Amino acid sequence: MGGHSRTFQFNACFVAIFFFIHLLLHFSTVESGNNGGFSVKLIRKKLARKSSYSRRLMDSTVQSTSTAYLGHYLMELSIGTPPKTMYGIADTGSDLIWTQCVPCHNCYKQLNPMFDPQGSSTYSSISCESEECHNILDTTLCSSDNDQCNYTYAYASASITQGVLAHEKFTFTSTTTMSMGKPISLQGIVFGCGHSNTGGFNDHEMGIIGLGKGPASLISQLGSLFGISKRFSQCLVPFNTDINVHSMMSFGNGSEVLGDGVVSTPLVTKSDDDSTPYFVTLLGITVGDTYLPFNNTSSGTVEKGNMFIDSGTPPTILPQDLYDRVVAEMRNQIALRPIEDDHDLGSQLCYRTDTIVAVGVPVIIAHFEGADVQLTTTQLFVPPKDGVQCLGLTNTSSDGGIYGNFAQSNYLIGFDLDREIVSFKPMDCTKQ
Repeated sequence: MGGHSRTFQFNACFVAIFFFIHLLLHFSTVESGNNGGFSVKLIRKKLARKSSYSRRLMDSTVQSTSTAYLGHYLMELSIGTPPKTMYGIADTGSDLIWTQCVPCHNCYKQLNPMFDPQGSSTYSSISCESEECHNILDTTLCSSDNDQCNYTYAYASASITQGVLAHEKFTFTSTTTMSMGKPISLQGIVFGCGHSNTGGFNDHEMGIIGLGKGPASLISQLGSLFGISKRFSQCLVPFNTDINVHSMMSFGNGSEVLGDGVVSTPLVTKSDDDSTPYFVTLLGITVGDTYLPFNNTSSGTVEKGNMFIDSGTPPTILPQDLYDRVVAEMRNQIALRPIEDDHDLGSQLCYRTDTIVAVGVPVIIAHFEGADVQLTTTQLFVPPKDGVQCLGLTNTSSDGGIYGNFAQSNYLIGFDLDREIVSFKPMDCTKQ
């Protein structure tokens, strides 16, 4: 789903139905500047003073709920005055926050009403002459009358959103004593009011909430505009969890991942990084008792930042060689015959549900630099259809890969841009 121009290229033969035709992989033409340890270009000077409101926000834990639906996680927040609920895809692989807006000239069907900017007293489009128009994204274009800042944001899946950049009030919940648990409204957040949106979206998805590191993302804007700590945490419920079961996403102070069982790995900034992805280093993978290094070479050298953590991509995507070795080891250690006569499943490693539950599967450990993350059946296998469980991995011809949201479920994961680490804590996210 993300807007990013890294050159990871994916195998075109990836056809298993459970990874959904609407899967949006994260590499577009959008590039952004860095924020906070990563230099932000977007600075609202009128909010820079430490007012009592700003101090309250810095002490706040801004929160939102998320739910699982068809391989994506829908984050809930409210936009405008009066506030209108939005359910957007929570996406750590892109930056732009956008929603479908009236009038929608070329849009996909959604169940809930589209946001109507004329119905909000706090909506204001961004002028083409403003600094924000030219700095927050590099794909903006002036309207014919120079009045509005038009944008185009593309994704590698050929999904595209086009519309107008604007300021609006966003409303979240809060757990702070000072706010007495009342919602916190933040005025002036930049978002895309999408008037032409195409791609493989389903009717529950009203847009995308970019949680990357670039200046247009929600995290960067909370930090640069309101002084909230640049950190957030998420706890994703397992695939196919009832959509009525939600878990929390927390932003700012109070979102730290602490306590027993926490492991952390450093974020990696690359020289050609446009600041969006959360790059980390995967050293290898253990299947049962067998350790498989990331690179099967005599040198054993591993490039820093060879994976990035992406809540918007369902499967974990591994370089071809590592993928082949992991799948071969899984086949060796699971005392069952895989499904080989179902063309809908493609080449994925799949088993009958009743047999795999009875036999069980080996534990996989993802060995990140400084952090061993254990993956069980819940994070490894997903059901593309009744009676079938398939391994939630796929392959790429690139040297790097993606740590997808299947593997992230049932972990409290903290992204701390100030300390430049990602932390993992095992947790039943359905009971968070």
